[in-house]
Amino acid sequence: MIFKPAKPLNPKIKSIKPSATLLINERSKELISEGKKVFKLGFGQSPFPVPNVVVKSLQENAHHKDYLPVLGLPALRQAVADHACRTLKIDADADQVMIGPGSKELIFGTQMALDGDLLLPSPSWVTYEPQANLIGKEVFWISTHEYDNWLLNPDALEAACKYSESEYKLLIINYPNNPTGTTYSKSHLQSLVSVLRKHNVIVIADEIYGETHHDGEHISLASFYPEGTIISSGLSKWCGAGGWRLGTFIFPKELSWLRDAMRVVASETFSSVSAPIQNAAVTAFLPNIEIDTYITNSRLALKWIGNYVHQSLREMNIHCPEPVGGFYLFPNFDFYKSKLNAKGITTSAQLCERLLEETGIAVLPGSAFGRNENELTARLAYVDFDGSQILKTTSENKDLNLLNIEDHCPNITQAMKELNEWVGSLT
Repeated sequence: MIFKPAKPLNPKIKSIKPSATLLINERSKELISEGKKVFKLGFGQSPFPVPNVVVKSLQENAHHKDYLPVLGLPALRQAVADHACRTLKIDADADQVMIGPGSKELIFGTQMALDGDLLLPSPSWVTYEPQANLIGKEVFWISTHEYDNWLLNPDALEAACKYSESEYKLLIINYPNNPTGTTYSKSHLQSLVSVLRKHNVIVIADEIYGETHHDGEHISLASFYPEGTIISSGLSKWCGAGGWRLGTFIFPKELSWLRDAMRVVASETFSSVSAPIQNAAVTAFLPNIEIDTYITNSRLALKWIGNYVHQSLREMNIHCPEPVGGFYLFPNFDFYKSKLNAKGITTSAQLCERLLEETGIAVLPGSAFGRNENELTARLAYVDFDGSQILKTTSENKDLNLLNIEDHCPNITQAMKELNEWVGSLT
């Protein structure tokens, strides 16, 4: 008799699919291995290399092998606090900082530690809701609109707070935004604060793209709502070190009890972040001319490429807000809805699948980010270029707009040509 073990999966796990961003990366690599041309506009990984000075620091610290404190290496926590004071113009000290194996893990730990409902603007990053589902937390999606640049409206926030019956509420707000590339102004952030205070909402301000604001003008919500804002960041976006898996949280002193709870969660899960990585990361957060130049040139390149892609989409009647930070756009194919429907394309997932099959363009469906599946939106990450070469080009040219972008970003420009031909074939 053959023993067939039962498969007693937690029902919460059964209902959740793997991360859409990671799946598109794996699917793209699979197609490339089969010899197919893929334009990698789906996976949002920074195309820029880790700065040389930070790489050298990792080499010099590779010998570290001991477990570090659960909250993080003291020198790194101090460097992160000082960096926030310097770049965000807020008050922070090392005691408020926690280091984790990516901000993703820290956000999950916070959702686990904090009782209460989760409020999410739609669209939001693909992982926030599944994390809440794993824990069994109630999720309230808050509608946003393209004509408002997909930004959270204070009236909509007020309505969601009233609708949720939970005494405590957690809002996760990400900006510059993944998936839309838009961000919040000072006045817009201030308009949200009165609602947040009124309902005693705890906020995770996922500002991991803050340093990639194209004009270097990122403003933290903590400037206006310091007592209720946890600032989430890390090395993956502005330092090109996604695979290093190092995230940072800065808690307000008023939420020290939550930091302590997170410490308990961490001590029973990841213990501490890799010692070599933490020691090397100190260099990334210290004042350094090489890193400042790297960030400045990265912003210039992202603005140049983002504006090109945005303009190309507009010329195809594919609309989306102009990118302000990060490396994303959220194109809406509604102009072609009737023609797409006639071809059996009625959902954003079908749209993205057909694009990948027929053009090699890999993008993610809007439904993965909390949008209705019948809304023909998608997330496009304009990252398929040689980051090292672009940084060199940027450092050598004062005005990138004088250059032929096709010479420097051939995959991006070819993808736009393929997309233009594809939508043209719909007519």
